[in-house]
Amino acid sequence: MPLLQTLADTAAAAAPALQPVEADPTFTEKLQGGLDLLFLGGWSMYPIVLLSILMVAIIWERIRALRRAAGDPEALSRNVADFVGSGDIPGAVAYCRDRDTPASRILQRGLERLGRPIDEIQGAVHEAGRREAFDLEKRMDLLASVAAIAPMLGFLGTVTGMIGAFRQIQRYEGLANPSQLAGGIWEALVTTAAGLAVGLLALFAYNLLISRIARLVNGLERASSDFIDFLQTPADRR
Repeated sequence: MPLLQTLADTAAAAAPALQPVEADPTFTEKLQGGLDLLFLGGWSMYPIVLLSILMVAIIWERIRALRRAAGDPEALSRNVADFVGSGDIPGAVAYCRDRDTPASRILQRGLERLGRPIDEIQGAVHEAGRREAFDLEKRMDLLASVAAIAPMLGFLGTVTGMIGAFRQIQRYEGLANPSQLAGGIWEALVTTAAGLAVGLLALFAYNLLISRIARLVNGLERASSDFIDFLQTPADRR
């Protein structure tokens, strides 16, 4: 009997070590937990999520638009100059129409007014350039607004959550459960983290897109200037 008792005690002592180890959560479980954590921040998380969706849509649309607008304005100006120098104005217009880029549309406006005073041609080119620059900068103000509003919404959600936590302390006259207060506080801080994340991404994308737009606009200005200078150059010096 003592031997059996000893074996029983040994088995009981080893029992905790023989407990099955819990499996690591799967990706789906982690994703579900992250979504649950995301929406624990309260009402302010909903506009922050909507702003993040708007941010992604604007970035995607602007990237596609800037890719379509990309090209080689200097090569375009040289080719148009060759057409005009050889007297093939319809060929130059058709060449610009086929390219369908901001630079080609600007030069096309000038080509369509050849034969008129140079001031009128220059005015048409500059007007077309302003229109194309405006189209390139389209919706960038919305992206800047997302970068500014998302952190503010996060801070607002945190402040309202902290107000609720302190009201709970007042309700229980200072005897509230610390675990309940901690839960309310970290739930309120979720909104700050989410708002800052969306704001930082929007600001980063805004700066990248603005720099790309600035390079494109600079190319359009150079192409326009080269075209006007070419028209003002005497035919025997071209």
